[in-house]
This record gives sequence, structure tokens and C-alpha cells, in this order.
Amino acid sequence: MQQVDQQGGILRLAVPVPLRRLFDYLPPEGVEASRLVPGQRLWVPFGGRKLVAVLVARVGESSLDSLKPALELVDQQPLFDERSRAFLQWAASYYQAPPGELYSAALPAALRKGKPADHWAEQWLALTTEGKGLPDTALARAPKQQALLQKLLAGGPQSRTALRADGVTAAVIRALEERGLAAWESGPTVPPPLPSAEPTPPPGLNEEQRQVLAAIPTQGFSVSLLEGTTGSGKTEVYLRLMERVLEAGRQALLLVPEIGLTPQTLRRIAARFPQHSIAALHSGLAEGERAQAWLAAAGGQADIVIGTRSAILTPLPRLGAVIVDEEHDGSFKQQDGVRYSARDLAVVLGRMAEVPVLLGSATPSLESLHNALNGRYQHLRLRHRAGDARPPQIHVVPTLGQQLEEGFAPQVLRHIGETLARGEQALVFINRRGFAPALACDDCGWLADCPHCSSKLTLHRRERSLRCHHCDYRRPLVDSCPSCHSRALSALGGGTERSEALLANRFADYPVIRVDRDTTSSKEALDRLLAPARDGEPCLLLGTQMLAKGHHLPKVTLVVIQDADSGLFSADFRASERMGQLLEQVAGRAGRGDLAGRVLVQSRYPEHPLLQLLLEKGYGPYARQLLRERAAAGLPPMRAMALFRAECEEPRWAQEFLEQARGMLESLAPSSPQLQYLGPVPALLERKSGRFRFYLQITAEQRAALPPLLSRLCAWAEGNRNRRLRWAVDMDAQELA
Repeated sequence: MQQVDQQGGILRLAVPVPLRRLFDYLPPEGVEASRLVPGQRLWVPFGGRKLVAVLVARVGESSLDSLKPALELVDQQPLFDERSRAFLQWAASYYQAPPGELYSAALPAALRKGKPADHWAEQWLALTTEGKGLPDTALARAPKQQALLQKLLAGGPQSRTALRADGVTAAVIRALEERGLAAWESGPTVPPPLPSAEPTPPPGLNEEQRQVLAAIPTQGFSVSLLEGTTGSGKTEVYLRLMERVLEAGRQALLLVPEIGLTPQTLRRIAARFPQHSIAALHSGLAEGERAQAWLAAAGGQADIVIGTRSAILTPLPRLGAVIVDEEHDGSFKQQDGVRYSARDLAVVLGRMAEVPVLLGSATPSLESLHNALNGRYQHLRLRHRAGDARPPQIHVVPTLGQQLEEGFAPQVLRHIGETLARGEQALVFINRRGFAPALACDDCGWLADCPHCSSKLTLHRRERSLRCHHCDYRRPLVDSCPSCHSRALSALGGGTERSEALLANRFADYPVIRVDRDTTSSKEALDRLLAPARDGEPCLLLGTQMLAKGHHLPKVTLVVIQDADSGLFSADFRASERMGQLLEQVAGRAGRGDLAGRVLVQSRYPEHPLLQLLLEKGYGPYARQLLRERAAAGLPPMRAMALFRAECEEPRWAQEFLEQARGMLESLAPSSPQLQYLGPVPALLERKSGRFRFYLQITAEQRAALPPLLSRLCAWAEGNRNRRLRWAVDMDAQELA
């Protein structure tokens, strides 16, 4: 054991490696330990590499006999405050995540790579001693200079970004500098500017919105589930809650699904709060922009932080409320690396910061609904659409035995034509991108399989390629069968490309706008694609779930759901929940303005009881029926569940590893009604990227029983010497694929 003379002279660091512990180092040469405070980054040597680590604590002794010194101090000021470190420590313990990898996930890429935080330090214009002594009318003969002087006297130093946004010219600033009244100084980072927007006053609230807003506590920890039908004005409730938070001088955090964070969303919030700084954190930003926004949020300079999943890990020193929009959305759960749920962590963060948490959705997750029905969360409802909008009429179109044209029933195509002819808009939802899900030979039965996954290659006709949507393997489109050399190749099934070709030909007088991952890969592509629809011109929107939520298109009066059956017969127990959420969200795009809406749902099984319940009674009764089924089966949210996953190019090794893991677990905690094991079993997508995947399922009546057991499991698994085998723990798993 190594000890040091000075108390706290050993650094305990979170190093970004897949080991579930912290590592001890000595201070860098020439750096006094007293200069080092938790939350700073340091360069450290590790296994022949140089890595960026985060200082978690200073201690007086180490269990190791010899320690290496850290190489270099990166930050003079800590990036993580005490609360954010405690929050990340809780998340690492609950999700069994290596702490170094969790800290790394919390940082934007540029800071993860060791870029100094002061690279984004903002220049602030501040008054000199002479300037502070002047009355605010001292420059009356130079009105623009006087206006700037008054701004600096009243509001203190102003950032270069803010002055530029306010229209203050360089000449006016230079005039104050030349008079010796103001000077530039380095200061905190501010967020990069958002898309410009004209300030907009808040609309009036209806009675339901006023009641909901009054029920949300303004202080202390609470969790409220806002269940509001699509178009009922949930966003306005979010904005009013933000307003209250900002008036108290606090920060508001709004989490949205990746798919929902469009320039339109950002413009709306910027227009509502023109006097407040807003930081956006999402994958569409360049490295530098994201680092700048993150530092502004962590430094307290951003009043509003809007972000996708990883924004929940950002330190927010003035946090006043956390809002999670579309809380049911699967994108809030990280599916690889550090497998955390941003929605669930929002509740933990709210408890630690003692602030209200608001979860909003038209189709709440069964987990949140279960908590609301049991009284753990306050259950708030918006049952009516805002303004004069009425719920759409929903009709089922049976397709079994019908002659379909590229997947469309004749009466559906007729309704699309009538809608466009009236000068209105139609939206067609197809949950498959590409031209067709598979390419087959009519003579020998050959199918274009992915060589690395248990899946078929999707045909993309426009780029003449076959692509796997799981591992992104690609190959050129073949003209003849590789097996029998026949040229009788057929595209099986339908996708967005195939439907686009039919609809563009059938309705040639109207624009057909396809929205899927292939057409929205570039920055701001989605906003650009939807611009004609927002302008109100008659058009036909066609797309995947990217169209299902977050878009207000008042001229859409017809929604067509091409296939409603995908979630009825899946082996994944969550499939029916996702199907109901998706259908309800898509249907909610119809009739959001003054015009009445209609939804046509194509189904081969229109009499299926779950589909009938959803379409006749709505999502609320449907979700409650699913909860009853989950209770009978002993599945989440009635029981806590974790998956222990293993994958390997040799399937036998992965299976044997999981069998040994199960044996070890059962020796610690034998199977019982309170704790049950299943597996190992193959994943629904058994082979991906050339690796066979299996999992061991662990369910417990009490959630608290799982983390200690999983901790022992991880300690055992870290002794695995087979470098070709990968394993992971997935607490509160959402995917069996």
C-alpha cells in the first residue's frame, strides 16, 4: 500500500476503459496536489496509451505499491460539479457501467479527445474603472455608444455573441474602447447561436392546460406524467413551465427524441424566449458546436438546454426543472456501450437536484403509466385537442384477399386522390425504408441474405444497391441470380422507395415527399423536406416513423397506415406496446388544423382483439390491457428485468459462457418466485455483423435485488480470457433483438 505525506496527494481517476473501477495516480510532475480538484480532466498513461481521465477524488493512500504520475492537467477549472459526479456515480452503479466510460459518454467528442475547455472561452466586453464611474447619460451626443454604455452599466459584461445578436456594431464597441471606457476580457463560454426566429407572444391557455400547469409543483422533487392526446397543447405546458423556471433564475432541461429535435422545434423555443441563452445538444451538431453548447450548459451560461439522450449526463449547476417530451420513445434508451435510460435518469436527477420532473406523451410507456396508476407519479391529462381541432375519424381497411397495388388497397388510393384534389395534404406511413425488404429468384428461390447477419438485404433501387439495415453491409444490385444465373429476380414486400415510385406515377400533378433515414442524412434535411408541407400546398408525404411525431402540419387531413399488423405477432413482448404507440402517434398527424381528419388503417387481421381495442377505445384502455397481460406473465413493468448478453463468432463459446454465468448466479441466489432466470437463449436477431448473440434473462420481484447481483456477475465476467467473446449487462433492457 502506497501512502503520501500530504493528505489527498493521490488522485483517484475515472479512466475511459471497460473496467468497473477507478484508478490511482500521482499528480503530474510540477503540479501541486492542492491545485487539483475533483471534476478536472488529466492526461494519463494507461497500457501504452495516453487517455483523458476525470479526477473523481483525492485520497491519502492507495492499495497499490507503486503509482504512475498523471501526464498533464487539461483544465484549470472542473467540468463536473459535486452533484453531477454523484449523479454519474449512481448511474455507473445502477447500470453496472465502467465509470470511466460513463464520464466519457457525458463529454462531447472534442472534450473527450482532450481539447482544452478554454479553447471556447468567450470574449466579454466589460466596463473599465473609468466607464463604471460615468452616469448612463454621459454619451448623449453619441446615442449608439450611450445605448451600449447603458447596457453594460445595467447588465454587466456582455459576450461578443450577445452583442452581435443585438446588432451592436464593431465601430460602436471600438469607440468605447478608444475612450478607455470598455475592454475585452476572457470569460465563460456561451452557446452557439440558434436559427433566427421572430419573437412570438404566448398563446392563451385553455382550462385543461391551466389546471395541469397549476398542478405541477414549482419547488422540490416531484414526478408528473402528462398524458395528452396528440394536438392537445403539451408543448405549451412545457414552455410555461420553462417560463416559471427562468423567472426564478434557474436552468430548464428539455429532453426530446433525436427524431423530434428539428430546426423548427429550436426556432419555436428561441422565438418564445428571445432574451435567454439556449444550448442545443444533439448529434446533428459539429464537434466544436456541441462542445461550445455543452460548456455553456455546464458553466451555467445557458438558461435552457434542449437535447437528446446524452444531454441528461450534462452538468447543470442551476437546474430548476427537467422535462422529457415523448417519454415513451425508444431512443431515450442507449442500446450499446453504456446502456442507460435517459428518461429514468431524469427522475433520478430530479430527486438529487430536488426539482420537478415532467414526463409528457400522448402514448405513455407502460413503465411510466404503471407508476402513475400506482401513485408514484402524479397523473395529469389533456383529453382535448387545442383550439377547434377535432380527433380524426379512424377506419380499418381489410386487405386479406384484396388485390393490392404495391401494398395499397384500391379505396385507399382513391381517398388519397380525392384529398389532393381538394387542395389538402395526405400522409402515408410505411415502417420500412428502401424499395423492398428482400430480393428473390423466381426460378430457384434464392434470397439475398446478409453474409454477416440473420437478415435479408434490403433493395435500394435508386442507388442500385442491396443493403443490410443492421450492420450496413452493402453490395451492388445484381442483374441475375448468383445461384442459378436466372434473370427472373423479384422484389418482395414494400418499402418507402417502392411506394414513392407508385404514388409519384399515380399522382404526378402533386409533389411526393419521402421522409426516411436515406433522405434526411444531411444536416437540416428534414426541415428542408417538410417546408412545402408547412407552406400548405397540396402534397403527399410518405415516410417512416420520422413522420410520426413532433410535426404540426395543419393541412394534413388524411393519414394512411399501410400495415398495422407488425406488432401483433412478434416474439418481442414489447412489440404490441410499440405498435400501439406508433399507430396512435401517426394517426395524430391528421386533422390538427381547422379541417377534419381521417385515418385509414390497412390490416390483414382487422378483427384482432388488440387492434380493435386500440382503434375503438384509444391508447389508454389499450395500454391498461397490456399492463394486465404483463402482470399475468410476470414481465416488466411488474417485475424488474436485466439481460446479460454475450456475442462471439463461435456460437458455442457464447452459450457456454452464459451457462457458466447462470450457474454462478444460481449459486449466489437460487431461482425462486422472487428471482428467476431464463436462458441462455438466442437474440431475436441471432447473428449480427458476423457475431452470434445470446442472452441470459434475470427478472426480480424487487428491483433492489438486481444491482448487487449484477455487480458480482460483472466481477466474475471480467475474468473472462476469451478476447473474441464480448459481454454486456443491460439493466431495464428494452430490446431483445
